[in-house]
Amino acid sequence: MKRLDYKSFYRRNLPHFQPIGGTFFITFRLAGSLPRSVLDRQVAQAARLRDQPSTPTIEHKNPSAQTGTLRHLARQRFAEMENALHEAKFGPTWLNNIEIATTIAESLNYREGKVYRLDAFSIMPNHLHMVFAPFPKPVLPGTCPTDHSLAAILHSLKSYTAQRANGLLNRTGAFWDHESYDHCVRDEQEWARTIAYVLNNPVKAGLVKDWNSWRWSYCRYMD
Repeated sequence: MKRLDYKSFYRRNLPHFQPIGGTFFITFRLAGSLPRSVLDRQVAQAARLRDQPSTPTIEHKNPSAQTGTLRHLARQRFAEMENALHEAKFGPTWLNNIEIATTIAESLNYREGKVYRLDAFSIMPNHLHMVFAPFPKPVLPGTCPTDHSLAAILHSLKSYTAQRANGLLNRTGAFWDHESYDHCVRDEQEWARTIAYVLNNPVKAGLVKDWNSWRWSYCRYMD
């Protein structure tokens, strides 16, 4: 079996899905923050997502069942990645740097009210979680309504913060991993669970006992 290349696989085969009016849970991590063994398993699991048939099969007699399988596989991949990041036994933890964390928090808040509604975020030592809803773009005559691009928002955030962070660290090269995890929140109940997950991430990682104690967390809805 031909070995899958991690970078080309993720870039070419996992396009972001952005429905109009969507709210998104986003995770991106530092470059080099996962060991090769985890990356190899991630690629194998991503291959299973890619190879799922586009039409119902005997195992999946209806589209909703097939969608459920895809979501389950995606959750497995995310859970493994998250656990490895929390252990922090491999790779950089540059987000522990107060100046870098401050720069990132300011960048997240700067775009609030301009290109998105920012609901929550948590800056961890080697990765970042955020929940936001892109704003609609101005509708030009003869064009269809659309939101600010998820890809463009993430590219702007990651490019700017990477440049600033590398300057603070006096280094060059990739700061963020090129791939981001994104999930479109389906309903209000999932939104509430996602907000709670983001805020409690430092607690889950054993960094603090209460989410309010973590300096680098934010929630629009404090109640």
